[in-house]
Amino acid sequence: MTNGPARLKAARCPDGHYHHPPHPRCPDCGAKPTERIDLSDREAVIVTWTTVTATPPGVRKPNHLAIVEFDLGDRGDADGTDDEGDGDPGNGDDADGANGGGAEDDSENGTVRAIGGLTTDDAAIGDRVRPVYVERLREPEAGIREPDSQEWDGYRFEPI
Repeated sequence: MTNGPARLKAARCPDGHYHHPPHPRCPDCGAKPTERIDLSDREAVIVTWTTVTATPPGVRKPNHLAIVEFDLGDRGDADGTDDEGDGDPGNGDDADGANGGGAEDDSENGTVRAIGGLTTDDAAIGDRVRPVYVERLREPEAGIREPDSQEWDGYRFEPI
């Protein structure tokens, strides 16, 4: 677990590709990211969603998951900083994704997608959502691994 809420971040490379979670190299062109964009306080739109009923031990059942799309626009909140002090603004341990999710990129219109849990099953494609920090995404004692290795925090998406 982190000390306080981690921030939900995306990265942008010099060629304008956005990706979430941030990677040391852009998945599209291989360049090192030059900026970080904080998604934690932004709204997104549900692109698609599903309900998982066969979940691993410790994961809530049913587990409602969504792919959401953030419109990055030009809010000017890309921090362009090296959050981790490692000389690479695109490589770090900020929230790697809501529920450890993945991403897609659509840099031509300034959007980035993320996958994560929903806070409710009352959701529909096109609904607006906001990320909400969750200190515990799963019950660490329920798995077969060491409980300390199963403490995951991150973000879920809440309809607004």
